[in-house]
Amino acid sequence: MTPTTVVLTGTGVPHPAPGRAGPGVLVRHDDVALQFDAGRSTVLRLAEAGQAIHELDALFLTHVHSDHVVGLADLVMTRWVQGTLHPAGPLPVFATEGPAARFAETMLDAYQDDIALRVEHVQPHGPELDVRAFALPATPTEVWRDAAGDVVVEAVRVHHEPVHDAVGYRITTPAGVVVISGDTRVCDEVRDLAAGADVLVHEACRLTAMKPVIAGTPFEQIFDYHADTVALGGLAEDAGVGHLVLTHLIPPPPDDAAVAAFADDVREGGYTGPLTVGHDLFSLDLTPTRSTP
Repeated sequence: MTPTTVVLTGTGVPHPAPGRAGPGVLVRHDDVALQFDAGRSTVLRLAEAGQAIHELDALFLTHVHSDHVVGLADLVMTRWVQGTLHPAGPLPVFATEGPAARFAETMLDAYQDDIALRVEHVQPHGPELDVRAFALPATPTEVWRDAAGDVVVEAVRVHHEPVHDAVGYRITTPAGVVVISGDTRVCDEVRDLAAGADVLVHEACRLTAMKPVIAGTPFEQIFDYHADTVALGGLAEDAGVGHLVLTHLIPPPPDDAAVAAFADDVREGGYTGPLTVGHDLFSLDLTPTRSTP
């Protein structure tokens, strides 16, 4: 059976770190290719992963923070510019109603002069947007499936307040289940969404370790709405996750010892399964060796 492939197209955060693009995850199954978030340099990472932009089926936003969406206009414009060689319709962009959908609908406004010049020169028409807004779901709700019905994407609200409309996604394929947390505190919604998942791609913040250092600084507030690595270990174990993949690493680990510290935190929290501290272009193939719910 065809495997499902999960590729980290970016594991970074707003503060730049060498080798880490902005947040993003690519999920492929057979000829279906889905991108989740589009941080800085997403187009380049997709090219490095061998994923043609014109062959993407859809893009899903978890929320609007600049580090997760700054590469979206680049992706949409690149698909449009390449359309003379690789015709493709507008990229469906899925986002919650409100700020996320509004961002997607207006993100090309700053490029109108560039678009007009390209249409005058070579493009047959301007880029078309296909923004598909959905209501913020309190429980896992289907937002997309492929024409064959083999790949299904569900969304659920997570907890990234003061962002009130952040979501995580569960992708079910014939080869397994992938869950992507987006940005969130450790919460019951993600635990339930990830129950029995083959892979959980979850943001990770070393809050427990860094709490004394950040006390009284602005980072204390920022860390409050991200997922503590120790608590995340408990969530992944409780959910019976097959493989935990950490991304959006806070702080970005500069060396092997810092990478190991992320893993140690998760193990301290109780997770006993396969664990990867993510790096850009990390790739994992799922084959149906486990029963899926």
